[in-house]
Amino acid sequence: MSIDDTNNVLIPQTREIRFPTDEIGRIGVAIQELAQNLETRYRELQKIVQITARVNAGLFLDEILEGVYRDFKDFIPYDRIGFSLIEDDGKSIKARWAKADYAPLLLGRGYTAQLAGSTLEIIINSGQPRIINDLDAYANEKPESGSTKLILEEGICSSLTCPLIANGAPIGFMFFSSRRRNMYASIHVDIFQQIAGQLSVMVEKGRLVAELAAQKLELERKNDELSRLNDLKNSFLGMAAHDLRNPIGNILMAMSLLTNKKFVLPPEEHEEILAEVDKQAHYMLDLLDDLLDVSHIESGKFTLNPVPIDLESFLREVVQRHHRLAEAKGSVVRLEPVARGEAIADPMRLRQVLDNLISNGVKYSPAASEIVVRAEPEQGDWLVAVQDQGPGLTLDDQKRLFQDFARLSAKPTGGEKSTGLGLAITRRVIEAHGGRIGVNSEPGQGATFWFTLKSGEKREMVKGCELPPV
Repeated sequence: MSIDDTNNVLIPQTREIRFPTDEIGRIGVAIQELAQNLETRYRELQKIVQITARVNAGLFLDEILEGVYRDFKDFIPYDRIGFSLIEDDGKSIKARWAKADYAPLLLGRGYTAQLAGSTLEIIINSGQPRIINDLDAYANEKPESGSTKLILEEGICSSLTCPLIANGAPIGFMFFSSRRRNMYASIHVDIFQQIAGQLSVMVEKGRLVAELAAQKLELERKNDELSRLNDLKNSFLGMAAHDLRNPIGNILMAMSLLTNKKFVLPPEEHEEILAEVDKQAHYMLDLLDDLLDVSHIESGKFTLNPVPIDLESFLREVVQRHHRLAEAKGSVVRLEPVARGEAIADPMRLRQVLDNLISNGVKYSPAASEIVVRAEPEQGDWLVAVQDQGPGLTLDDQKRLFQDFARLSAKPTGGEKSTGLGLAITRRVIEAHGGRIGVNSEPGQGATFWFTLKSGEKREMVKGCELPPV
């Protein structure tokens, strides 16, 4: 008897015995050889159980496959192992994992092929492994096999394909490959099937754990999104309670004065009160419009309808309108010459973006300032910029600039009010167009807000399209 050190198990120990040369002696030799083979098989099976137990300690599929690659060379010689899953209700096979002692891997993760009509389908149906000891010869017989061509380019000469069947259902394949011909000519199929059965259980466990982990991450992502939306809802309620309360109070007080017959107001004061009522009403309307815009964006109901726009004429119309509005503050809105060309954009939403940026430029610049609008081609896109002469932005302000309800240190120079949502909406609109938005500014040096649009030559690249959330 001997002791198996790996498991502390007593194993029968055969010893060489000399038998006579007659018929009984030959039977004795055969029995001795059988005993030696059984002892070898016992040791192999014990080793397989030990390795699979260690490999199976890994939770995730990649951990398990790495363990297989590391530990199974005592039983299956290989320079490369690949693993593929059966997908699309058994219609296709997709490479999920591969590792080799060499580089590069030409047949790696993501490679897909149809299962129906392939030799792999025959392997799955039979449940038997396939051994190819000369891949060059096999490629000549199967010239349509794209995976064989890639494997040959890697230098692989022979392969052993193992069907993986868990709980009676096929789940995929393990591919053991060697850069030597005839590597698997003497492999014991029964030992290999034992390994295949163990691998099937381990791989299926790893796949299920990976799916559960992915579902957990997706659930956490959705929970985070719900939490963010709940915070946004609370911000909406806070904004409505705070920013609507004051103007409503002012309007009620003004209306009380105007309707109180005990007070006789001079005409000019009467007009001032009416103007203030109008101002407060417009502010509330702007706030509600912004809140509705953000609400629609978050719910996915806010869509774009991009069309080709002659950018020069579009900008000229917007600038002329804002120039008239800026005259009340003694300011000028000027458009620099624009090259001929089209941009792809939703006209209504692009006007909303420009209105916000230009009105902010007028609002935050001192009286008698110049707000400059320019547009120029940039690497096949358009770069549109609005430059003001305001107080500029600190680094802290720039970090919060395009967030919801952002309140900045800079204040409007004419006492104008801001909802804190305009730039956040502007960012969403530009990103939905496939563009970028940003600002260049230093305190005391004004600010230049810029954004990009796709040119008419890239119209197929513009989403047509729901706006993304924050």
